[in-house]
Amino acid sequence: MTIPRILVVDDDSDVLDMLKQYLVKNAFAVHTASTAREVETIVAHNRIDLILLDVMLGDDNGFEICQSLRKENSVPIIMMSALSADHHRMKGYSSGADDYVAKPFNPDLLLARVQAVVRRTQRSASLSYRRETKHYRFVEWNFDAQSGQLFAKDGFEVVLSRLEVSLLKILLANPFIPLTREEIASVLSGERDPLNTSEFTEGRAVDVLVGRLRSKLEENQKNPAIIKTVRGTGYVLSVEVSTSDE
Repeated sequence: MTIPRILVVDDDSDVLDMLKQYLVKNAFAVHTASTAREVETIVAHNRIDLILLDVMLGDDNGFEICQSLRKENSVPIIMMSALSADHHRMKGYSSGADDYVAKPFNPDLLLARVQAVVRRTQRSASLSYRRETKHYRFVEWNFDAQSGQLFAKDGFEVVLSRLEVSLLKILLANPFIPLTREEIASVLSGERDPLNTSEFTEGRAVDVLVGRLRSKLEENQKNPAIIKTVRGTGYVLSVEVSTSDE
């Protein structure tokens, strides 16, 4: 089972330490941040399943951070604030928050809210799956996500199977973010083909599928440059990706 990853955002170091210790004790992996820039960096390079976001952050504003995240990310957000009036709560929800908790709070009650939001909003392995993206460009490849067509620089089309298309979408939507075999398998779980037979475990099936896709993308499969293996975890797309909705 994948351990849920939480990003706690607060400019009070004591609050950060307290929440981190408490959440880790209750089986969560925890990242911490105190500025908008730190939030942006952590979200861009890690799988985050939920964000606990304080409203007042020195020079930064939690409402604005929430709005900015919502432009490209559907990660669940619980806002925390000493501002507990109804209009403050409404501003939090209108900014895109999933829940709003008033300070000071009972840690056990906060934990219950966190667990409820994670359960309610958990999607296929909590991956940030940008379903609206139509075109991807990476290295010398062009990928049409709507048609599932993959083209080399010279315009030559490389034919992909349905599962290879799905795997490529997952990787392209999450560049530089290590994905476990279980996470990848959970997204593909509804798309069965002969790859998923009883002779394979889920992890083995993912390894076979990654091997097939590498054979079509990589110049050197023994030393892949695009889809790299993360020892003890799974795989990561290790190249820059540009997107277009046109």
